[in-house]
Amino acid sequence: MSSRRAAHPHAPRRAAVLAAAALLGTLSLSALPQTASAAAKLDNPYVGAKPYVNPDWSAKAAAEPGGSAVSNQPTFVWLDRIAAIKGTSEARGLKAHLDAAKAQGANLVQLVIYDLPGRDCAALASNGELGADELGRYQTDYIDPIAAVLADPAYASLRIVNLIEPDSLPNLVTNAGGTAGSTPQCATMKANGNYEKGVGYALHKLGALPNAYNYIDAGHHGWLGWDSNLVPSAQEFKKAATTSGATVSDVTGFIVNTANYSATREPHVKITDTVNGTTVRQSKWIDWNQYDDETTFAQGLRSALVAQGFDSGIGMLIDTSRNGWGGSARPTGPGPSTSVDAYVDGGRIDRRIHAGNWCNQSGAGIGERPATAPDTGIDAYVWAKPPGESDGASKPLDNDEGKGFDRMCDPTYAGNGRNGNNPTGALPNSPLAGHWFSAEFRQLLANAYPPLSGSGGGGGDTQAPTAPTGLAATATTADSVSLSWRAATDNTGVTGYDVYRGATRVGSVTGTSYTDTGLSAATAYTYTVKAKDAAGNVSAASAALSATTKASGGGGGSTGLKAQYKNNDSSAADNQIRPGIQLVNSGSGAVDLSKVTVRYWFTGESAAAGYQTWCDYAQLGCSAVKTSVTSLPAARTGADRTLDVTFTSGSLAAGASTGDLQLRLAKSDWSNFDESDDYSRGTGTSYADAPKVTVYVNGTLAWGVEP
Repeated sequence: MSSRRAAHPHAPRRAAVLAAAALLGTLSLSALPQTASAAAKLDNPYVGAKPYVNPDWSAKAAAEPGGSAVSNQPTFVWLDRIAAIKGTSEARGLKAHLDAAKAQGANLVQLVIYDLPGRDCAALASNGELGADELGRYQTDYIDPIAAVLADPAYASLRIVNLIEPDSLPNLVTNAGGTAGSTPQCATMKANGNYEKGVGYALHKLGALPNAYNYIDAGHHGWLGWDSNLVPSAQEFKKAATTSGATVSDVTGFIVNTANYSATREPHVKITDTVNGTTVRQSKWIDWNQYDDETTFAQGLRSALVAQGFDSGIGMLIDTSRNGWGGSARPTGPGPSTSVDAYVDGGRIDRRIHAGNWCNQSGAGIGERPATAPDTGIDAYVWAKPPGESDGASKPLDNDEGKGFDRMCDPTYAGNGRNGNNPTGALPNSPLAGHWFSAEFRQLLANAYPPLSGSGGGGGDTQAPTAPTGLAATATTADSVSLSWRAATDNTGVTGYDVYRGATRVGSVTGTSYTDTGLSAATAYTYTVKAKDAAGNVSAASAALSATTKASGGGGGSTGLKAQYKNNDSSAADNQIRPGIQLVNSGSGAVDLSKVTVRYWFTGESAAAGYQTWCDYAQLGCSAVKTSVTSLPAARTGADRTLDVTFTSGSLAAGASTGDLQLRLAKSDWSNFDESDDYSRGTGTSYADAPKVTVYVNGTLAWGVEP
């Protein structure tokens, strides 16, 4: 039992919650004397609570067509910069929120504490104002002033729920080195310890307040649900909760799915299901995760946290503000049992392209309304991310809030290592993180599940766009099909298109073309396209198109060779190019490497420049690798030169890989490159098939597509 409860022993926590609910009934905590309200912290602060409705958010929601259906719901107030404490021209400050809560007769206020140094080290859209080493300023200019306001005796009757620093500690577990999603920024924060020190300081300072309840952000199942991540996450949370004076007694619980879209429950796909003897954990969507929804993840993580020494009575919160996934695309039962992927993709209610997609997701809907103690170990469903507030801008926007441009918010971006190099599924024309996004809000209303009463179907627009026509295959290779179609029409305007391969949505775009990659050679695929509008209305499917990939050329040809690539240098404007390349033999016979040439296509910007090349590392030994630069007789789109890679000897067996080749080139005068338009350059930081890196055997193209 934790020290905060030692003064009054009680029954097991869930029994205590039920007893507290029966005792309090409809009695408002504000009706109790202030001395009673501060005497002891509650097991679950949401029991008997009347949560505060943020008037700033409520007014924006109510101004939207149909928005009055949700504008009276309690949402968290995001203190995402120092200026937010006193307030800005767009939103009231902390003291004004607390005064407004008392005026409403509310007795619970929900805050997001979100301004760590080096904030959001793996997502540029919500980078913060404090540098990686500004821990002192975080403490004195941010946490201390918040604590001072909350400590005012005028607010002693208010229960204050603090959501402590979204995304911070989970990033240290998965993105601080050694993984496809790792970033130098996260490695810096892991090395300097300022995430842990900052979270510990916030827990200690705010946990000392008798009416404050701290919930640490714990990511979501699609981030930390794997066996390799769950226990290390619990250990990381314990480390932060015992740093900078904090103890586990300063932690009321944890919150999952903050500002995310993972389903609260997957009704049609259970993690224990099997299809024709194959477990659903082996499906592409679940990818060996231990969980496929937030409830089971929260409950599993809770057990791991207790095992690490957190109080056995800790509770979990689930952010349900945008994970309803209703509307016409919501499955009504399991998918077909033809394969494990068909079963999962056809039955999952989370309709994202990939569980790593997090920015302004197309097709999302409002989820369960806020509720108290809805499930075992769950303190509440909450709306931590106010519906209608953007996750990030879809293009670079100047601002004074420290928020960068993250291409995961760009609907045209083909993804990175954190989302398996899949399309982002993001809505177009989005504003900065935290700013109002009307089109998204209307979509959320239209796709709410459970459905909203009185929402008018998302602002009264119930007319779906026309079905796209003229679907055609414009090009095929051995591993890709390029598609185009004629634009659909709509009474208010088409906002995008979803592309389906069979029953699986493989892409979401705003234009009228799409290239599906990663396919098998000499294989027929069936495609359809659906149009959608801002209200979430979805058209009927286009006429189906069957397209067959080529048997050779771009898929490994008769040799079965293919090139994989990763970017070893995030800067596109420095004086070196650093591609990582490996060859994979997916054929049935060995390949003589002495007959193989690999070409990486780039622009040199200076016609007279000479070049230097290096092999920095090769798994098969740099002595077996030769590199040189060849100038093209005539410039092509995205290339006037190639980095040519050949091999002095060796044989690549069927099913084998050369392993990592870390290559580098520079101009003789060490002037800078502009790689932004280079044909072969990608942004992925983990190896993936690369059709723009070409492979030749005896001078004949065996893989890839030349510019």
